[in-house]
Amino acid sequence: LLFLQRVLLLVASDVDALCACKILQALFQCDHVQYTLVPVSGWQELETAFLEHKDQFKYFVLINCGANVDLLEILQPEEDTFFFVCDSHRPINVVNVYNDTQIKLLVKQDDDLDVPAYDDIFRDEEEEEEDSENESEGSEPSDKRRRFEEDVIERTMRRRQRREWEARRREILFDYEQYEYHGTSSAMVMFDLAWVMSKDLNDMLWWAIVGLTDQWVQDKITQMKYVTDVGALQRHVSRHNHRNEDEEHALSIDCTRIAFDYDLRLALYQHWSLYESLCNTSYTSARLKLWSVQGQKRLQEFLADMGLPLKQVKQKFNSMDMSLKENLREMIEESANKFGMKDLRVQTFSIHFGFKNKFSASDIVYATTSLMENIEKEEPETTNFIKALDSLSRGNLDKLHQGLDLAKKQLRAIQQTVASCICTNLVISQGPFLYCSLMEGTPDVKLFSKPVSLCLLSKNLLKSFVCSTKNKRCKLLPLIMAAPMDVEQGTVIMVGIPPETESSDKKNFFGRAFEKAADSTGSRTLHNHFDMSIIELKTEDRSKFLDALISLLS
Repeated sequence: LLFLQRVLLLVASDVDALCACKILQALFQCDHVQYTLVPVSGWQELETAFLEHKDQFKYFVLINCGANVDLLEILQPEEDTFFFVCDSHRPINVVNVYNDTQIKLLVKQDDDLDVPAYDDIFRDEEEEEEDSENESEGSEPSDKRRRFEEDVIERTMRRRQRREWEARRREILFDYEQYEYHGTSSAMVMFDLAWVMSKDLNDMLWWAIVGLTDQWVQDKITQMKYVTDVGALQRHVSRHNHRNEDEEHALSIDCTRIAFDYDLRLALYQHWSLYESLCNTSYTSARLKLWSVQGQKRLQEFLADMGLPLKQVKQKFNSMDMSLKENLREMIEESANKFGMKDLRVQTFSIHFGFKNKFSASDIVYATTSLMENIEKEEPETTNFIKALDSLSRGNLDKLHQGLDLAKKQLRAIQQTVASCICTNLVISQGPFLYCSLMEGTPDVKLFSKPVSLCLLSKNLLKSFVCSTKNKRCKLLPLIMAAPMDVEQGTVIMVGIPPETESSDKKNFFGRAFEKAADSTGSRTLHNHFDMSIIELKTEDRSKFLDALISLLS
């Protein structure tokens, strides 16, 4: 279908989308398909890109954008324009699901979309117009009157049925669209496509793994979904990476090897010191309450329990004594259980480039995210997007290392901000939700005007708050977090996060709630992000907007 056509790729700014894009680019290269790549960070950029290119292109591929709105309504394309949408955002808009001609959805076959039945939400126009106007000319006036009365009764019945159907339709659509959540990672869907075409390579498999790990790091999917998808990828990993022992010595210096790992859930620890990683991983920081003096003491006790000398723990992981590193995971896991950290190990994958470069999948996620939301240089977003995309290729280890250094700074910034929010009691209960607002002038506040960084901060803050508060009711509440967006224009960026509970299904109701609160108060908001639970808002409208949210959700 696409062999002779040029294709426009519209790719959202998240790591899963970048990984899906890499797999698709490799497939296009195999088949000599010409394409143009345009990064889009929100709906406005998507519309602009479409308008600029709609005359030259007939085929558009949308990655991690476009599924959860009525695309044809927004873009108003010509009839000979086709969209291929690979997007993990759920729920998928019903018009996109039932439009077979112009919109092709790429979804995993076993993904349960829970879409309402066609007849419950669409009615044929002809049905309505068939009001019986074919009254035959009856000879007797009494015949005419009788027929007229029957007709009136029939029409009234019809109207009542239609009203009932419309009320039911509204109810069905409300239930379907109420919560926002995520389906299978787009990179995994693309890898499946490559596998079905027998064109899957080890590099593509690694990108699929990084796409899934991004969903896990960003807390977008449930633990159950993560473990199931890891299992599916593990089968591909053993298929691609099994080697006989005697071949092991014949490995070339630049080969790539992927391995399943039951690794520590400590951010970047192999490229940092164990001490820094323990302090800047949200899981350990929240469980040990590291923002308090008591928490710092617990950290020292934890290290003592493992029998690890401070001097070893504080130097680079690579330089630690080999004897300590050999059983490190088991030692840490044993002590972690005593300190209430039962899930300190997690199923994941790692990759070896040649002999000395080893990275875990989460290392790559953190590095790529920080390159994409780099605020150190004033560069256009497109430049950061391309750098982040390049860092995923194994030939660009220098970019990857640059990303790892940036990621350490970002993780430190997140933990310091969490600590200051908790120590200065910035997290306030507003009734149906918790609320926290960062002030202009807070350290690193510029970083948190970026959506992925703000979401990571919010999720880490909520985890830490739940561990620190004594109030049982507050432990079950969702969080809304606000940070300054553009000081000159007087806007804030706001994100809503679902409650942090063990059994959380990661479904988020803030997207719809934000829309309703903005409508009812006439607040000046911009719903530009592909995640509906992230909005931009005029600072002076903030208090009336929050009041509306409180009454809406109470």
